[in-house]
Amino acid sequence: MAYVIGVDCGTSGTKTVLFREDGIVMASDTIEYPMYQPQNGYAEQDPIDWKNAMIRTIQSVVSKSGVSKEEIKGIGISGQMHGLVMLDGNNHVLRKSIIWCDQRTAKEVDQMNRVVGQKKWMEITANPALTGWTAAKILWVRNNEPDIYEKCRHILLPKDYLRFILTGEYATEVSDASGMQLLDIAKRCWSDELLKLLEIDKSLLAKVYESCEVTGNLTREMADLLGLCEGIVVVGGAGDNAAAAVGTGVVQDGKAFTTIGTSGVVFAHTSNMAIDPKGRVHTCCAAVPNSWHVMGVTQGAGLSLKWFRDNFCDAEKQTATLMDVDPYYLMDQEATQVPIGSNRMLYMPYLMGERTPHLDPNARGVFFGLSAMHTKRDMLRAVMEGVTYSLRDCIEVFREMGISIDDMMACGGGGTSPLWRSMLADLYNCPVKTVSSKEGPSLGVAILASVGAGIYDSVPQACKAIVKTDKIQNPQDENVSVYESYYQLYREIYPALKASFTKLSSL
Repeated sequence: MAYVIGVDCGTSGTKTVLFREDGIVMASDTIEYPMYQPQNGYAEQDPIDWKNAMIRTIQSVVSKSGVSKEEIKGIGISGQMHGLVMLDGNNHVLRKSIIWCDQRTAKEVDQMNRVVGQKKWMEITANPALTGWTAAKILWVRNNEPDIYEKCRHILLPKDYLRFILTGEYATEVSDASGMQLLDIAKRCWSDELLKLLEIDKSLLAKVYESCEVTGNLTREMADLLGLCEGIVVVGGAGDNAAAAVGTGVVQDGKAFTTIGTSGVVFAHTSNMAIDPKGRVHTCCAAVPNSWHVMGVTQGAGLSLKWFRDNFCDAEKQTATLMDVDPYYLMDQEATQVPIGSNRMLYMPYLMGERTPHLDPNARGVFFGLSAMHTKRDMLRAVMEGVTYSLRDCIEVFREMGISIDDMMACGGGGTSPLWRSMLADLYNCPVKTVSSKEGPSLGVAILASVGAGIYDSVPQACKAIVKTDKIQNPQDENVSVYESYYQLYREIYPALKASFTKLSSL
């Protein structure tokens, strides 16, 4: 029996899982670390924290599993995207990593649009210039910390720094590199044109691989430290969402997943690269060779329900404590008692502005149709429905791009709610499934490692063998048409309020 390791370098911590070749978990460990916010809008982490967490969690799973080190054949790494790691000529980290949620680079985005032009950004990178992505952060360091930029010899993404620790190789792969905004998304290689226009030396960037390709081998020093064999293959791995796609089997046309966490993500696989010219969704290279993915994001998905719980559901929280259940379970039961449409009330989940499809930081949450007859229970269901309408907006953009979906997986905390899954199925009008494994990105990169190690011939073949469906929620014909009427009304509300949102922001 062969085994593989999946390492997921997230924002709150690093989780490492040792899997059997059929996807069975043998051991798992997680270590958390801090985020630093030296100023408002800044977000940084120390790459050394990632390194230490990876080393300790790998040591832990190897030790706890009882698996012989000779049977462990490969390592895959997933990571938070868009982070900037800068190394000097001696491979020392020059500064803390500016991570994905940092928003300090507005001036650099203006600079990027001025130098390159918005149209060319879309043509080459398939996305508009964005504050949270890596290219703007490179320019920020050059503009604000020239001494550090001058010393820089290597630029890596978070997971690729961990790869360097394991292998000594400077390498990246297409899914994560897509989020740097320096990659030609169609050609799956660095854009010489962009690098020239931005005056970034190409030698600073790592070699680009496909996600399941072998990018290096475990060094003797690291093998001795981790309790593994020297020479184990380390594959490209993937950015977190691309890795989650592999871990849920979203590796073929027609397949997609919806994640309802703090934000909501709708992610679809496509073998034909498609770009939304309005920049409402992101297009990136997929972790499957010669494939891409499109991703829409709604900012206030699970956040909306958490906000409602924290402000209006003290009774549910107290009862849940006595019953030893999750408050969300009781909230689900209450919302189930309210009819579709929440007794003619709609909720817009724009607590944090919105990305897809409106790209409007000034948008705000709205209860529409609120009357004296409505109860807390009605508002609760309206929140869940409003989030689902917002996620359906992402699907509508995909359809405009010619991407059809007939197989949807549900992930994240919201995916555990039977009611929310039924809403998704009815509004998407397709089956919504969950997977047996809850390991997500860790399983995804372990699957990539199993392909790189030769255990499986391809990513789709490995997913077919490993990823198993747990629950299936089919759309209910009698509900689909009712939801559709409310959804069409929902789509009318934002355009009617857009100018008012802008005015509100300036008061």
